[in-house]
Amino acid sequence: MNTSPASNDAKISVKEKILNTAHDLFYSTGFKATGVDTLIKQAKVTKVTFYRYFPSKSLLILAYLDYRHVLWINWFETALRRNLEKDKTASEALSETLNEWFISPVFHGCAFINASAEAKSEEIESEIKEICRKHKWATQRKITELTGIADRDVISDIMMLIDGAIIHAQMGMDTHDIISQLKRSLERVTR
Repeated sequence: MNTSPASNDAKISVKEKILNTAHDLFYSTGFKATGVDTLIKQAKVTKVTFYRYFPSKSLLILAYLDYRHVLWINWFETALRRNLEKDKTASEALSETLNEWFISPVFHGCAFINASAEAKSEEIESEIKEICRKHKWATQRKITELTGIADRDVISDIMMLIDGAIIHAQMGMDTHDIISQLKRSLERVTR
């Protein structure tokens, strides 16, 4: 699974280069651990250029979250659709889709769960949490749309199971065990 942006420096704008760099650093190490000087150095831009496109780190954080949402939701929809087209049940398709993500070498958990946890340290806490909630709602809608599961309680249960599985995978628990348990739990919920 690849939710990393394609970064061919010759073909992207300076703004995209900064955003791609922020994506990689914020997703792997978090907002608080990533300073503006590190972003500037990694993006290979000057401070003037950086601040021309992102007058504050807060604006870059919000842009990153919007960007990450688009990358991830597009990947999720494509992967889930592909798994469902193999005549898999919703439980199997969701489990296999998440397994693809969990075994990816760039998996660092859910960017939106991570952002919510870090939001208290930012002046824009409410904006961060709003973007994170919208991301989760969009994920719920994709699951409903693709699986045909319309029961709101069932979809809420599915989201709780998925978020729990994400956190367990992020903690380094055995991916095979997580996916097996997730699949069994999803099967019980979707009967």
